[in-house]
Amino acid sequence: MQHGTAPAPRAAESPQDDLSAALTAILLPDLDEVTADQARGADCTWCRARLPRGGAVDLGERRHEGVLFFLRSCRRCLAAAAHRSLLDHAPMCEPCTDNAAECPTGRGLYRLIRDGRR
Repeated sequence: MQHGTAPAPRAAESPQDDLSAALTAILLPDLDEVTADQARGADCTWCRARLPRGGAVDLGERRHEGVLFFLRSCRRCLAAAAHRSLLDHAPMCEPCTDNAAECPTGRGLYRLIRDGRR
């Protein structure tokens, strides 16, 4: 950057970016204890309830000890996990303590909590 020039404006972060940041902040159960149905996304990652095809939240692929996991969750369990993660995240995050609207992880976790109440 040359002296006297302003930096290029940052692209606005999307709600999808917020959700991606939030999903990486959520603590998952020990993958060594996940059942085969949880690992393939048929059952909720936390409560082990059978998930409907369109009513679950995809938590993304995870690799553990050379095995791919396709984790999914019911909205209620994901909201509870997001709430726990927000309580851990916010006090340690400077943007969250100054202005929560500035933190994509905090925004995403709050959105997951709110969506789980619907």
